[in-house]
Amino acid sequence: MNGEVFNANPIIYTKSKRSLRRTPFETGQSLWVDDIEQQDWSDTSNVEPIDQDEVFDLIRSIADPEHPNSLEELRVVSPEQIDIGNNVITVEFTPTVPHCGMSTLIGLSIRVRLMRCLPPRFKVDIRVKPGSHQSELAVNKQLNDKERVAAALENQALVETLEKCLATAGSQE
Repeated sequence: MNGEVFNANPIIYTKSKRSLRRTPFETGQSLWVDDIEQQDWSDTSNVEPIDQDEVFDLIRSIADPEHPNSLEELRVVSPEQIDIGNNVITVEFTPTVPHCGMSTLIGLSIRVRLMRCLPPRFKVDIRVKPGSHQSELAVNKQLNDKERVAAALENQALVETLEKCLATAGSQE
């Protein structure tokens, strides 16, 4: 990027505790399909639901592009800003300052992380929290336009910056 820091002194918050939910592997259940008694995988009632905490765990440790802190530590994302309904996940994020020039990159980081981790049945909407950014409508339009997202992901310099943000995603610190 151009080296300009949009928020030179952000407020840092303590991280919340990780979800106490345990994976099937941690509970001793088999992860092998052959060990499961003849489940009908075409039945959508067998699809495991997802909740706010699971989505939050996926995005909480994404690094901020300007600071050595996670999005959770800067309170850019929180479980309360995630809404899930009928295979649609809406994530609202709050930039640290109203004129944040990194908002699009932060939103793109969230989108790419969820695209990589969630099943394709989910539609993901990424939005700036209403009233938290001076260019809220433009940022929202850019983050939810398939062609714009695809074009951004073809930009090698942008992808390198994005990968730096995502390098810490999923860390257990």
